[in-house]
Amino acid sequence: MAMNNSIVSKALILLCLTSIVVLTLGHAHPWLPSETPKKLALKLSLDNQTLSLASSDFGFIVHETPLAVFQPSSVNDIIDLIKYSNSLPIPFTIAQRGQAHSTHGQTMTHNGVVLNMTRLGDIKNGSRIVVYDEYVDAGGEQLWIDVLSATFKHGLTPFSWTDYMYLSVGGTLSNAGVNGRMFRFGPQISNVLELDVVTGKGDLVKCSPVNNSELFYAVKRLRLLYNEFSAFTNDQEHLISFHERNDTRSADYVSGYIIVNQAPLDLSFYPAHYQPRITSLVTKYGIIYSIELVKYYDNNSQTHIKEEVASLLKGLNYIPRFAFEKDESYEEFQNRLHTTELEFTSKGFWDVPHPWLNLFIQRSRISDFNEGVLKGIILKQNISVGTPSFYPTNRNKWDYRMSAVTPNEDIFYVLGLYRSSGFDKVEVEAHEAQNQQILQFCKDVGIEIKEYLASYKTHEEWMEQYGSKWQLIEDRKAKFDPKRILSPGQRIFN
Repeated sequence: MAMNNSIVSKALILLCLTSIVVLTLGHAHPWLPSETPKKLALKLSLDNQTLSLASSDFGFIVHETPLAVFQPSSVNDIIDLIKYSNSLPIPFTIAQRGQAHSTHGQTMTHNGVVLNMTRLGDIKNGSRIVVYDEYVDAGGEQLWIDVLSATFKHGLTPFSWTDYMYLSVGGTLSNAGVNGRMFRFGPQISNVLELDVVTGKGDLVKCSPVNNSELFYAVKRLRLLYNEFSAFTNDQEHLISFHERNDTRSADYVSGYIIVNQAPLDLSFYPAHYQPRITSLVTKYGIIYSIELVKYYDNNSQTHIKEEVASLLKGLNYIPRFAFEKDESYEEFQNRLHTTELEFTSKGFWDVPHPWLNLFIQRSRISDFNEGVLKGIILKQNISVGTPSFYPTNRNKWDYRMSAVTPNEDIFYVLGLYRSSGFDKVEVEAHEAQNQQILQFCKDVGIEIKEYLASYKTHEEWMEQYGSKWQLIEDRKAKFDPKRILSPGQRIFN
């Protein structure tokens, strides 16, 4: 189907992953790279520059130097490495590293081997993205931006994305993969047909469970501003309810942002002549809330898109005359954060420590969270947070059998505090302490939260995070990685 005709999104994702979702911590051991069999030793990198690159991640907070970096040419190389480790009296740990977009050392190991998954994407290794009528077959090392490009050429696209597209398929799936579209189709992991997984025993295992379709080639993107938190959350929940009622007016993407009275304000989305008025609003109220909603459309629906958007906005309680819209191509919208990345990189704001905090928050206490955290901690203490994302989603789109955990309510909220820090250790620790203050407040007042991309340090904290799923996680670990070889950087089973 030609790209400028109506685009049928029938693509679910068939993924060939060489990573395991159940994660662990390893042991100290006497293994030395020089003892490795020649077939594997040829793929081990021991030079200081390679080891240094593998000793940090996007967070720039945790640093662990591995004994070696393994450069696989195929899945069989990974299987051989894992089986070799299992054969030793004391196995060495293996940490999978793709784009290393983790923030607290989840892709690292101190006394083990870092597995460089990006090498599987080398053309000479035969890695590929293959698009079929109803799914795409992609390696875990592939980037989502490349999946988008490959599927779009066929007039297709996966249902669920992550907001930042320069992440690996395996990396986001191992963390569920969330964004403002999951209220309709769930996180990325809910849209997988099949996985090829290499376990901690070195077995290659196929695992599975489905389908859907939709039409679009461009998007109409809107931002609505609010000065009242209850109106903001009520309207967000109203917008995601259309899909649950099978109402054709449903938005395709719903997200939210918090604009805090901290310079500099990022108002780049809004018309230049409106920016002084928005700045005045933020100054007056301290915090302004913004809903972002997106409606996809194609050639057939283009003439009705204005009516559909007007129908969506009917009855919403945003500040009058503070609704702003843009038309973009579908690809531009999906890749919108790359422009921000390039801008930040040019200013030296990207390759710095990132003490991020990502939370899932129970809906029934969301007003308490606003008063106690957004206003009582962040605004009152003038904590620099940039422009946090904040939006609701439906729990029924998540499969309970997955290892991901959410609050036990039908609707929960997603908060992302995407902060940067200088390299000064005191500054980084101050940011981490502020994150801990937020977590402790929620615990003290009984607000149920689940930390997304968690980095707990104790066994008890991990047990609390997984709650009723802890036994399931433990059983899976014992079954698929009994010697606890894989993913030591998660520190789950210490």
